[in-house]
Amino acid sequence: MYLTTKALVLRVTDYNDRDSLLTLLTDEYGKLTVKARGLRRKNSPLIAPCQLLAYAEFTLFENKGFYTINEAASIELFQGLRRDLTRLSLGTYFAQAAEVIAQEDMPNPELLSLALNCLFALTGLGLPEDQVKAVFELRAACIAGYEPDLSGCHICGNQENLLFDLSGGALLCDRHRGQGSGIRLPVNPGTVDAMRYIAYCDSKKLFSFSVGQESLSQLASVTEAYLTTQLERGFSTLDFYKSLLLPV
Repeated sequence: MYLTTKALVLRVTDYNDRDSLLTLLTDEYGKLTVKARGLRRKNSPLIAPCQLLAYAEFTLFENKGFYTINEAASIELFQGLRRDLTRLSLGTYFAQAAEVIAQEDMPNPELLSLALNCLFALTGLGLPEDQVKAVFELRAACIAGYEPDLSGCHICGNQENLLFDLSGGALLCDRHRGQGSGIRLPVNPGTVDAMRYIAYCDSKKLFSFSVGQESLSQLASVTEAYLTTQLERGFSTLDFYKSLLLPV
């Protein structure tokens, strides 16, 4: 049986001397593992559409639950991203996180849209990397089922002197910081406003907000810690990205 789908390449793994395995994030079928025959040959027509972070249309042959690429045509290769190692590494972090969140054969158009929008934002919107990173992390956590309660202190509703509970996914005021257990991170009003916007806004307006530099740095730290806490794992791609930001 043949099927045609548009997909983002999340991972490419060598299979043998000629072939590779691809992890794709599709709209209709969720996460798929497919074989790309002959991809490792220099003259393979699949090289461009089957590279990491390529968005392409794939024609797949399915046999007993195993998929093989029959044809592939590039839609967007994010060439601007590939000319900047730091932003490229951030994009690969998005791909690795999306692979963890996505499930086999379960449609997740919202996650695919988020990943594509964040890659486009890194490529052409001229936004700070911390802003794009924070949008991806918090929105991805929401998509994965970990939408936080950001209405105010979840004990009393207080809006001042707030901390964010990474495990509980809720705000606490200074008076109730001792409730429960886990790590709490301080969040200033600008950070809270940005988190509320990212979590609750229309998906078409994800980047239509601005925040001061101090709040932006805090925002990126909090969203990173929240996503990794909820997913209960770290990411090698994130470690590599952060290593590139260290002073030489």
